[in-house]
Amino acid sequence: QVQLVESGGGLVQPGGSLRLSCTASGIIFSIYAMDWYRQAPGKQRELVASISHDGSIYYADSVKGRFTISRDNAKNMVYLEMNSLKPEDTAVYLCNARAMLGPAKNYWGQGTQVTVSS
Repeated sequence: QVQLVESGGGLVQPGGSLRLSCTASGIIFSIYAMDWYRQAPGKQRELVASISHDGSIYYADSVKGRFTISRDNAKNMVYLEMNSLKPEDTAVYLCNARAMLGPAKNYWGQGTQVTVSS
């Protein structure tokens, strides 16, 4: 059974930092690209950052220079370090796994809430 479990969300003041984690089980983690999406109320789901199985990284323009994505294949984990947080970063952050080799497979976590407010 495949599971993606996010953690690390919470309430933080503007300018603050949070580190999100996503732990994967039931997949061969090293062949999956790992994505962080976010969804705010009334808005479309947005791709925030992605790290491929070969280490290639993508960031949305809105988070470049503030967020850092990384992965630890030995622990089956992906991280999102978020700095200089803004109120507009408030959203549910979701982890997504996309198979880069073999059959196309895609899995989602349940999400973790990030609220940036004073």
